[in-house]
Amino acid sequence: MTTEEKKTIRAVILASSVGTLIEWYDFYIFGALASIISTKFFPDVNPTAAYLSVLATFAAGFVVRPFGALVFGRLGDLVGRKYTFLLTLVIMGGSTFAIGLVPGYASIGAAAPILVLLLRLLQGLALGGEYGGAATYVAEHSPAHRRGYYTSWIQTTATLGLFLALGVILATRNAMGLEKFGDWGWRIPFLISAFLIGISIYIRLRMNESPLFRKIKAEGKTSTNPLKESFAHRANMKMVLLALFGATMGQGVVWYTGQFYALSFIEKTCNIEFVEARNIILIALAVTTPLFIFFGWLSDKIGRKAIMMLGMFLAIATYRPIYQAMYRLADLNSKQEITAQTRNTVSNARVEGGTQITTVVSKVFSDGARYKETSKVIQPTDVSAPVPKPVVLKELNLSKTGFWMMILLIGIQVVYVTMVYGPIAAFLVEIFPTRIRYSSMSLPYHIGNGIFGGLTPYIATRLTTHLGDPYAGLWWPIVIAGLCLFIGMIYISNKVDQNVAD
Repeated sequence: MTTEEKKTIRAVILASSVGTLIEWYDFYIFGALASIISTKFFPDVNPTAAYLSVLATFAAGFVVRPFGALVFGRLGDLVGRKYTFLLTLVIMGGSTFAIGLVPGYASIGAAAPILVLLLRLLQGLALGGEYGGAATYVAEHSPAHRRGYYTSWIQTTATLGLFLALGVILATRNAMGLEKFGDWGWRIPFLISAFLIGISIYIRLRMNESPLFRKIKAEGKTSTNPLKESFAHRANMKMVLLALFGATMGQGVVWYTGQFYALSFIEKTCNIEFVEARNIILIALAVTTPLFIFFGWLSDKIGRKAIMMLGMFLAIATYRPIYQAMYRLADLNSKQEITAQTRNTVSNARVEGGTQITTVVSKVFSDGARYKETSKVIQPTDVSAPVPKPVVLKELNLSKTGFWMMILLIGIQVVYVTMVYGPIAAFLVEIFPTRIRYSSMSLPYHIGNGIFGGLTPYIATRLTTHLGDPYAGLWWPIVIAGLCLFIGMIYISNKVDQNVAD
């Protein structure tokens, strides 16, 4: 490549990546704040039900992603990549900003979760059109022998978006303090989206259309009906199904297990304290994210299939022992309590309808771990009224050794994520022709990631809650990844550098 070509591809990657990163930030800020949002937009009668409702709302954004892929994929194949994912950026940013303005359940009742759900659906539609456009745009600027490497930069944006979301949450919480953040400060990460989107729009307005799309448009070879060509023609539909069931389905569950379900597991099942849980994820992501680039580069050398299939196999084989080790790190029954340092305090406060009794039990363990259990119950003024169930918050701070061991266990899962996700953009781009690429690759990607992957935190948490087994949730990613591995090993080719042009 000439110096000018290198400058061009770097500019393309920067413009595509910044916008996509911000869209992922917008999309994931909701999931990262799920434990707080459940108390704001849903009835607080049953905290577990409220948390599951938030996860269901979070999942709803994933369910509609395939529809966004169809709508914006068609638009991208008709009018171009640039303007399509500029539009998706505006929709995503506006929806995220609006979530930060929605009044809570205490103010507007059932309208609160309904409004949040509608905005979440808009987010899903926008993201359904974003990724395919960004990946296609970068791939169509890349030389064939380095397509895996260059598109892998786009692959970092999903994890970096989560990293940014967690970083903004922690910075805001530390700056404001726990009480103000829990009261209204949690809205700030949503509202910041407007500023981030403004920057990205400015960058993307300076972009040019992809050279391959410009070429086929000038030659009059663009598709007049990209959806029909993508899904009504048997040969192309076969590739769509292969991409879904042989690659993206398994990649999706590995991605969301290794990052989102891992966060949910350590926070809800292991009771790791809010800030510490997010610090664990942040450090694990920071250490492992460069591997997206490495595996994208490696896929140019040895093929996409080998790396993706190995990542799925390792996840299937090791998820259960990894989560068992995570659970043991937080298991209080395996720790020796220093009883002399145990503290039990009770305080009363007048509230509307009665007296709130708060009981705080603090424990210290010989390995340095600290545990605090806060129980709040309202004793009604009317003695004949039923006493509601206490709201209990459990918070565990691990020992230093336990903290770094938890990071290691999360980090291993993220390594699997980088293996299955780093090469997949190049893989998807290479199996579909330019004239219908945006539509064809977007649908299997967003079904695999949006439906199979995005539902992972909800389904896994639901299985764990229903069956009472802390590891029951792992059956979903293990079975789905196993099926995908079987199909992918048989039917996917390991060819490198197929020509993306028609």
